[in-house]
Amino acid sequence: MKKIFLALLSICILHVSAHAADKIRIGVPELNAQFAPLALAEKKGFFREDGLQGEVIRINPTVALAALVSGELDYWTVIGNSVAAAIQGVPLRVLACYVPGSPSALIARPEFKSVQELRGKTVGLNTFGGALESTARLIFKHFGLDPDKEIKFLALGTSERRLSAMKQGLTAATMGSPPLDYLGKKMGFVVLARAHELFSYPTSGVVASVKKIKEKPDEIKRVIKAGIKANRYIRQNREGTIESMTEWTKADKEMATAGYESVLKLFNDDGSVPEKGLILVIEELKKLGKVEREIAPSDVADLSTLGEAQRELGIKER
Repeated sequence: MKKIFLALLSICILHVSAHAADKIRIGVPELNAQFAPLALAEKKGFFREDGLQGEVIRINPTVALAALVSGELDYWTVIGNSVAAAIQGVPLRVLACYVPGSPSALIARPEFKSVQELRGKTVGLNTFGGALESTARLIFKHFGLDPDKEIKFLALGTSERRLSAMKQGLTAATMGSPPLDYLGKKMGFVVLARAHELFSYPTSGVVASVKKIKEKPDEIKRVIKAGIKANRYIRQNREGTIESMTEWTKADKEMATAGYESVLKLFNDDGSVPEKGLILVIEELKKLGKVEREIAPSDVADLSTLGEAQRELGIKER
């Protein structure tokens, strides 16, 4: 009996050891709250629970997609530019979503009291053709403005440059994610609209190459599970999350707290990708990319492993 027990124990140890060295590299575009789930999964030991060791790297979005395809990066966290790339034929797929609403806000100079008052004005963006421009266009459409004819967009790069342009009067407003809203308010600017209050627009999650999906389905499942656990932690543990975000973002506690409170309601607890939101992302990015052919959700997302992860966590019945 003792020999059988030792043999079983050896098997268990070998099984754990086989996963203990699974190192993964995860890319984020900014050290912002909406991209925190997988970073927090590493810090709080959720990766370790599933035999993973994660390294979170801040990386330029364009470089990230190329690194993802080449295998230099294992996972990426931005859904918008990944969908745009997949629409253009890049072999990437969205695997899970942790932030199903866009945290982006429309921030304006104080003399503007409504979105409609921005008709004919210039709005700053980070770049043309990305998720931020797409989100801005949806906000203006929601309030009855034609973003092609009644709004002038200007690509200015970083959030610091966009806020500086507003301060100088070169632009009337800008789009951005937390903590840009917090920084803008401190400079006397106002938030006219928050995207997540108007429509579903999946923002942050797990993205991988088609090659990774074929070769490492079990690893992908463990990554998704860790992210779901991290999301639940974020929703349930305010102080612990703020402490982690303060350390991760290198921000002071006041800014980390503001970022947390701005996006808290956006985190889901099951990693699901909202179909309606994904279709909206596809349609908007098709317009920006001047793509006319039909694109189905299955052309940009593979949610089979997500379902397995959810079942193992008891979220869905087997």
